[in-house]
Amino acid sequence: MSDPERVVVRLRSHGRALVLPALLLCGIAFGTTFALGRVAWPLWDLVVWTLALVLVVVLCLVPTLAWLSRRVVVTSRRVIVRSAFGGSKRDVPLSRIHDVTLRRQGLQAVLGSGDVLLSTGGEQPVTLADVPSASLVQRTLTDLVATTPGMPRTEDAFRVDSAPRLEDLA
Repeated sequence: MSDPERVVVRLRSHGRALVLPALLLCGIAFGTTFALGRVAWPLWDLVVWTLALVLVVVLCLVPTLAWLSRRVVVTSRRVIVRSAFGGSKRDVPLSRIHDVTLRRQGLQAVLGSGDVLLSTGGEQPVTLADVPSASLVQRTLTDLVATTPGMPRTEDAFRVDSAPRLEDLA
């Protein structure tokens, strides 16, 4: 009987994606308090509050919800990439993954994040974008792919000595 599927790791993209929305929120709050009561026009405060609300929703709330909705779940049998905002879900069985590659650019190398590329053969590689602790995620996925049932284990594929194992004799 096979082992039940278990969750190995759940992750989102790096939290630095929320830095710009947080800075914009502070700037909008400052600009709103600065602009209130500056003009003698009776509807001025209503215009300022409306503009501030629209800016907060578009520049702060939408990116935060988009970040919260994207999730990657790695189980003992597959990798699931979900985006609730777009309604997309992609399942990649570990048995289809041939190569796990780590790509780091600019600030990602400094912060320890990176893009993990899962090569599945003829298709475009599945990209786990801006994953925190990317080298750990890459090692974990490589180990999972190497120990997936139906795939030869690394130590068996490169066995040097010719002595038979007990499992081979049975």
